[in-house]
Amino acid sequence: MSSLPRVLLFLSLLLCISPIIASALHLPLQVTRFDANDPSPDPYQILSHLVSSSLARAHRLKNPQPTATSNNTATPLFSHSYGGYSISLSFGTPPQILPFVMDTGSDFVWFPCTHRYVCKKCPSSSSSFTNTTIPSFIPKLSSSSRLVGCRNPKCSWVHHTNKTQCDECQNNPQPQNCTQVCPPYFIPYGSGTTAGIALSETLNLGDRTVSNFLVGCSLFSSRQPAGIAGFGRGLPSVPSQLKLRKFSYCLISRRFDDSPSSSTLILDSTSDFDRKTNGLIYTPFLKNPVVQGKEAFQVYYYVGLRKITVGGRRVKVPYKLLSPGKGGDGGTIVDSGSTFTFMAREIFLPVAIEFVKQVRNYSRARDVEALTGLMPCFNVSNGDKPVEFPELRLHFKGGAEIALPLGNYFAVVGDGVACFTVVTDGGVGGVGHSGPAVVLGSFQMQNYYVEYDLRNERLGLKPQLCI
Repeated sequence: MSSLPRVLLFLSLLLCISPIIASALHLPLQVTRFDANDPSPDPYQILSHLVSSSLARAHRLKNPQPTATSNNTATPLFSHSYGGYSISLSFGTPPQILPFVMDTGSDFVWFPCTHRYVCKKCPSSSSSFTNTTIPSFIPKLSSSSRLVGCRNPKCSWVHHTNKTQCDECQNNPQPQNCTQVCPPYFIPYGSGTTAGIALSETLNLGDRTVSNFLVGCSLFSSRQPAGIAGFGRGLPSVPSQLKLRKFSYCLISRRFDDSPSSSTLILDSTSDFDRKTNGLIYTPFLKNPVVQGKEAFQVYYYVGLRKITVGGRRVKVPYKLLSPGKGGDGGTIVDSGSTFTFMAREIFLPVAIEFVKQVRNYSRARDVEALTGLMPCFNVSNGDKPVEFPELRLHFKGGAEIALPLGNYFAVVGDGVACFTVVTDGGVGGVGHSGPAVVLGSFQMQNYYVEYDLRNERLGLKPQLCI
């Protein structure tokens, strides 16, 4: 029996034996240790892991699998060494507070759930974890927990289809009285997965409560160290359910991974129409491609990357890959859930080659390239002289452009070696041309204030020290 039927059978049995019961809001946003038992992990292993997870993430974004059957608020945003940024959200009556990875590349919100929650291959070892080590939501302790019925319109939000299997309801002579619950979900996230059932619950945001909020009660996960708060464009996402006009964040530097330091995620539901935030440059969101079988493309935030310059020189890349085609191939998306930016090989190689051409003061560190999966890497041990590399600048539709700080596209690893922190696939058999050609990851957005103006369909950016 494959893993999916086993998971769904497990969920079904569990349901049978265990019934489950006007100013901006600022939330802390923080970068958690990938291995809490190892205070000083090997830097090459960390980079190699982040490269692998970034590529796995890009593969999932480019080749999404369908899901199996009037106040502004702010919250702290924390950074984590496994690559994500997290927030804390409060669900239930009375409230239960849990950490969530903020993810603009997906649209579903779920938390580890019940005393039976199992997470396989989660950090910090290959063994399974239960809620004794991973915070879990306990539905029976909340008076507002309700199972989502199969005929509830929100059930179709979970499965991204209007053809949800509601056999009992269809065969019921009085379908309005059908008590069948929404079928379990099974969702892949790059190298990880999660599976569970849909709940209607109360979300507590400061002094504001949002009732009947759709959230996933995950009973089983793989390689997912926390719940996920989807901030994408879909109906079940946080912005959609809260009817936000905009949300924004400032990502603190990765040097604060797993520290108490945090920046802020702002949830705004009352901003004036067409009002621009001072100091921001804007580029419009592009129309999402509609591709049958790849509905996830409609969840992403596409922007118009027009050209890339290295040291002031325009890099020649296939222009057709910079715009999403009718089949969903090409284009650029902004994804907080990715660590390193991904570029399709036809874009990455010209950029990398241009760096190699212009960097003449340092020799290549090919041994470190083999260890980390990053390229190019350079030996930069030059005494007390500052490390210098050509400027990397991204030019967007509407005239917006950003010159990335050096620390956002080169990372010093090991003893005096600096590596370019953009990844690509391996060509034949790799990620391929399907889906977005560029995925702008969180590493490149460190110390940038990023605003998603949903009402005016635009992305705002400005460099800013986030703490």
